[in-house]
Amino acid sequence: MACKILLRSSFLQSTRGFKTISVIGGGLMGSGIAQVCIQHGYTVHLVDVNTNVLSASSSSIHRSLTRIVKKKYADDTEAATRFVDSCLSNLTTCVDLQGAVSCSDLIIEAVVEKLAVKHELFRKLDKHAAPEAILASNTSSLSLKEIGDVLDAQRRFAGLHFFQPVPVLSLVEVIRTAHTSDATFQDLMRFAHTINKVPIACRDTPGFVVNRLLVPYLLEAMRLVERGDSTAADVDMGMRLGAGHPMGPLELSDFVGLDTIQYICESLSERMPNDPVFKCPSVLRKLVSQGKLGKKSGEGFYKYDAEGKAVQC
Repeated sequence: MACKILLRSSFLQSTRGFKTISVIGGGLMGSGIAQVCIQHGYTVHLVDVNTNVLSASSSSIHRSLTRIVKKKYADDTEAATRFVDSCLSNLTTCVDLQGAVSCSDLIIEAVVEKLAVKHELFRKLDKHAAPEAILASNTSSLSLKEIGDVLDAQRRFAGLHFFQPVPVLSLVEVIRTAHTSDATFQDLMRFAHTINKVPIACRDTPGFVVNRLLVPYLLEAMRLVERGDSTAADVDMGMRLGAGHPMGPLELSDFVGLDTIQYICESLSERMPNDPVFKCPSVLRKLVSQGKLGKKSGEGFYKYDAEGKAVQC
């Protein structure tokens, strides 16, 4: 217990606090990160190049907040309205990257998992961000060292990996590179606590902690189905009832997105080519090539109705 208190104390001794945050990328992950930040009083600029994406993000955040207040303020509609309005008043959406990041204390990148895209963005952030702003990447599979190679301000750069759905899952991985300063690391650990997340620390190793363990598990479940050893439904039931998991591995893969799973496993396989556990199963490649990306496309290992409920395996 004393150890835990000392560790937590060291995180909270950070010399600075954030007020304004820019989240770059208005997809599911970016909008989720923005939501948890505005819920905890931060001013947030959600930035994307596509206004349609930003509109969808705003709607998604509003729906999510509405679901929260139905439970939190079930018998108090006025309090529910105040909560939603207060959260949304902290959020702005924009396409003006320079304007947003120039006045932000923390900038969280949540764009597509392509190194070239991230390099282009971080070059701009290096140029336009406030001088002492912390730059964080939400990458789940790429090397932070490679992402940060384009930065002059590498001491203010680290990984801040959230998990989907961000408003629900409490974990955040805080990843430091060889250049990340102690102050930057402590600031990010402290920040995670302020948005009611539980941070764990990790070095810049392929897959960090969770994906290094999770991805081989998901891929092996796919191989069971691919070989005809079992069905998707039975594999998932086995892990729900036998291991106590809230979701089976194939349900989870559909939820995350099969294209995302494929990209992550290919990225990890590229970084660890001699490790067969990260090789992409043929069934995954086939489904992705057919546009069957999981829940978001209406079909993956399962088929889904208009409300996103699995109706067929």
